Amino acid sequence: MKKMFFTVAVAVSIVSITTAFANPDGLQQKKNENQSAESFKQLSRDTAWEQKEKVDLKFNTYHPQGMTKIGDLYYMSSVEILEKPVKYEEPRDGYDRTTGKGIGHLFVFNQQGELLKDIRLGEGDMYHPGGIAFDGESIWVSVAEYRPNSESIIYKVDPKTMKPQEMFRTNDHIGGILRDGEKGNLKAVSWGSRTFYEFDSKGKVLSKDSNPSHFIDYQDCESAGKDNMICSGITELPQQGSNKGKYELGGLALLDMKTMEIEHELPISLVSSQGHNVTRNPVYLENTDEAIKLYAFPDDDTSSMLVYETKLNTK
Repeated sequence: MKKMFFTVAVAVSIVSITTAFANPDGLQQKKNENQSAESFKQLSRDTAWEQKEKVDLKFNTYHPQGMTKIGDLYYMSSVEILEKPVKYEEPRDGYDRTTGKGIGHLFVFNQQGELLKDIRLGEGDMYHPGGIAFDGESIWVSVAEYRPNSESIIYKVDPKTMKPQEMFRTNDHIGGILRDGEKGNLKAVSWGSRTFYEFDSKGKVLSKDSNPSHFIDYQDCESAGKDNMICSGITELPQQGSNKGKYELGGLALLDMKTMEIEHELPISLVSSQGHNVTRNPVYLENTDEAIKLYAFPDDDTSSMLVYETKLNTK
C-alpha cells in the first residue's frame, strides 16, 4: 500500500511541474516591463523599502548570479565552484588567473523555495553563468570562464520545455545578457561590466564600448520596456581603520538600451542577515499597480529570497 501511494504522489508532482513549465506568463512579463522605466524614475536614495517576505530556498544555491520571474516560477543562474581560480603572480597568455573548475546551473523553483529543475549549462572551462533575462519567449544565459578576457557560450532556454540551445560563442567573459525585445539584438556586459557589447542573434559583434560609469559593476540586467534596461550590482570598497573587510556599495541603474547611457540611478543600502548588500547577487524588479517589488538573493549556498516593496506616487 505504501509503495502504491508513493507512485501516485510522484505522478501528480510531475504533472503539476510540467503544467507550470507549459504556461509561462509572457503577457504579464511585458506589462511589467512597460511600466518599469517610469516607475523606476520615482526611486531615490531616500526611498523607503519594506521587507515583505523571506523565503528560504530548500536547496544549495552555490553562488547565485542572475534571475528572472515568469508567472509564479523563478529562474536563477548559479556557479558551483569545485576549484577556485588562483591568480598568477604575472599574467600568462593574457590571463591573470587559472581557470578553476566548476558547474553551471540554471535553477527553476517555486514560491515555496522548492527546486523543480536543475539545468546544467556550460562546457569545459566555461562553467560560470552570468546575469539572465527573459525576452517574452526565451531565457538568455551567458556561461563564461571564471576570469576576465576569456570566452563565453551564449544559450537561450525555452521555459516551456526547459531545454537549452547554444546560440553562439564569443571571445570575452560575458557577465550578463538580455535581448532588446523579442526579436531585437542582444545587449551584454563583460567582466565587471567594464565593456558594453551588442550582438546580433548569430553572435556578430555590432558594437563594443567602454562603460563610462564606475559607480557599480552590473551583475544582473533586465528589460524595462521599450529602449530601456535596469541593471543591479555592487562595487567593493576598502573600509577605514582596522577593519580589513570590504564594504559592498550596492545600487540600481536605468540605462537607455540604444545608447547605453544612464537615465537614472540610485544606491541601495539594504543588507541581508549575513551582512551582504541585497544587490550583490541576482535582483529582479516587478511592478504592481501602486508599488515596486524587489526580489534579491544576496547570500551564497544557504540562500533566502528577500522580497521588498516600496509604494509609488500614483497621483
